[in-house]
Amino acid sequence: MQALFSSRLISPGSLVTVVGALLTVVGSVAYLNDNANLSLPTIFYGIPILLGGLALKSSELPPPLRLTPPQALRELRQQPENLALSRLLADVSRWRYGQKAHLESSLEALKLWDEDNPPQLASVEERNEANRYGLLLRFDCQGVAYQRWQALEDRLGRFFGPGLRCSVSQPAPGQVDVMLSAAGEDG
Repeated sequence: MQALFSSRLISPGSLVTVVGALLTVVGSVAYLNDNANLSLPTIFYGIPILLGGLALKSSELPPPLRLTPPQALRELRQQPENLALSRLLADVSRWRYGQKAHLESSLEALKLWDEDNPPQLASVEERNEANRYGLLLRFDCQGVAYQRWQALEDRLGRFFGPGLRCSVSQPAPGQVDVMLSAAGEDG
């Protein structure tokens, strides 16, 4: 069931909307056929569920594009030293509701937030570099200058978990790559 919700195609808001619409249609057809036992409960529950689903759809934020298949680095991801990165991956891979961007509160706390044009997490990629697990987070950020990200490079690793190091790069104007990895014995 978890795989169903982590998919970019099927969101919980879509499921609730479809269930509400289906109940409303069944109730309406039953009402037109004078079947009060079926029409009353399905319309009574269907319309609020439909409205709730539409409200969810209007405020949903899909997960970023996941460039690495979920099973690819599973063993490396589950090692104890990678727990903070595993939690971060699980957090950003969920559908969000009522937020402007993934990691909104973290970016606000780090002063990497622009209210009018917040950084958007475009993709996440799991990496195995020298047998160390890492996450590459690509942000589209027109409202936050790259220099601000660079200035916080040391703090970013510590912020997301103990024993993490961070490197920041700019692959294109308006984009920032944040590479988080376990520091290991030498870091």
